[in-house]
Amino acid sequence: MTRPPTAAQRRVIDAADPVTGRLKGTDAQLDALVKRGLAFRHPRPPHDHFLTPAGHRIRETVEEEPERAADPATGVFAAHVGGTEEPADTGPARAREVHSAWQGLLELRRMTNRDGATDRPCGWERAHLVQAAALALEAAGHTPEAGGSSGYRVRATPQPEAVAVHAPDREALRACATTLEGAGWQVGEYTEPRTRARYLLASPRRV
Repeated sequence: MTRPPTAAQRRVIDAADPVTGRLKGTDAQLDALVKRGLAFRHPRPPHDHFLTPAGHRIRETVEEEPERAADPATGVFAAHVGGTEEPADTGPARAREVHSAWQGLLELRRMTNRDGATDRPCGWERAHLVQAAALALEAAGHTPEAGGSSGYRVRATPQPEAVAVHAPDREALRACATTLEGAGWQVGEYTEPRTRARYLLASPRRV
């Protein structure tokens, strides 16, 4: 699991602009945050550094609070993709973490999309399709399939820039489609040839 930020790095994160997530610090501190996935360097001059969604989450997390939403592989926030044996955490702390991650993602869109648009996915989302789609669904209040309870499942597909979204019934599937379309994804409904189950194929919209 990734080590938590050092005290100095945490101070840089906590001092970030509350609206834009813009960071100030030494080159070494900023480079270290970029390597941890907590910050990114803006591609356009003056090449300022800004918090990523994971960085926003850390800023809004009490330092002593356990990492409830951490991905065991990375140690940073991970949206529920569904299909887990253990029940999903849906408590107030998780809701705050999801809200913070979604707000951070919207800010990332604003800072990295050429026209500053927040109504369509950015490069980070196209590079993390499953997590991006799952975050959009979880942030909108959809329940993931977990611990024997029905809900959504987001899975990778062989198609480039596309994920499959499964839901327990047509009504839930259409609700997921509405959410993803509102979050800037192109969505189509299809039928699985073998099982005849309906599912969504969703891709991040570029324009």
